[in-house]
Amino acid sequence: MEINLGKLPFDLDFHPSSPLVAAALISGDLYLYRYGADSQPERLLQVSAHDESCRAVRFVDSGRAVLTASPDCSILATDVETGRAIARLEEAHENSINRLVNLTETTIASGDDEGCIKVWDTRHRSCCNSFDAHEDFVSDMTFISGTKQLLATSGDGSLSVCSLRKNKVQARSEFSEDELLSLVIMKGGKKVVCGSQNGPLLLYSWGHFEDCSDRLLGHPMSVDTLLKLDEDTLISGSEDGVIRLVGILPNRIIQPLAEHSEYPIEGLAFSYDRKFLGSISHDQMLKLWDVEELLNNNQTEPNIKQVEADSEDSDDMDMDLIPCQPAIGSTRMDGNGRYSTANFFADL
Repeated sequence: MEINLGKLPFDLDFHPSSPLVAAALISGDLYLYRYGADSQPERLLQVSAHDESCRAVRFVDSGRAVLTASPDCSILATDVETGRAIARLEEAHENSINRLVNLTETTIASGDDEGCIKVWDTRHRSCCNSFDAHEDFVSDMTFISGTKQLLATSGDGSLSVCSLRKNKVQARSEFSEDELLSLVIMKGGKKVVCGSQNGPLLLYSWGHFEDCSDRLLGHPMSVDTLLKLDEDTLISGSEDGVIRLVGILPNRIIQPLAEHSEYPIEGLAFSYDRKFLGSISHDQMLKLWDVEELLNNNQTEPNIKQVEADSEDSDDMDMDLIPCQPAIGSTRMDGNGRYSTANFFADL
């Protein structure tokens, strides 16, 4: 299925329990669609959410509201049923907001263009943590609920680990030569995989964030988005317009899954039931791919491209296992971890 958005999309998110998908557009608009396997997608809402571009979108409060964030430094909550504004948090950051992620039932996090990450108490609509984690834009974030740690990548080429318990930046990698644009946590929490501007995937071992332990080559251009399929496999979206299936340890690009011609892939997400893979691109299209069909086609493909990592200890997996739960805005696997933020916007 294809949806012609008519404008460049920056982000997408699926409803946690219904066949709805939201898209954030460069125009500042929020679009909401209903989709089905046997019908064409239907636009339910078109909301002028922000005066400037709409960079991030997330369903919250069990899907009753949707949050958007913008370079205008505000976070807006919109009612999914009516399209009306519930509340707007003005001047949430001093600089343009680039990413949003849900943490717990009462906290969310936002990252801006100058590397600042803020954690918000949704009950009091107040900032409870602020981290000067990076020197450039925050490109992606994911939360580990068990250890209360927030991981982020940045345009400054580094990976950070922020501890909500200790209220400090707990670790930060050395600066890579490339911008780090995306991340997922793999191998039961033992590996952090980051997409980079020039194409290599950088693998970090948990607890050893100073420098990457492995590099997976094979993407010809930047890897702007990563989506975790399982502990051993991820899906990548690249600037060359190709969506790929990638194996981690052993490191290999298994094969292309789909494409948006030659237009850069801006975002990937799974539907709540994992039946559909959503992708957005600079071709102004939102495409919904049948996941079972994509993977079955992959299994019949005889040619699998193996890509060796440049580390001698690629299979060294002796790090301690950490409890890991994907966060919205990074992996967004299946709706798990989509926590309620009802109190955040209790009063307009």
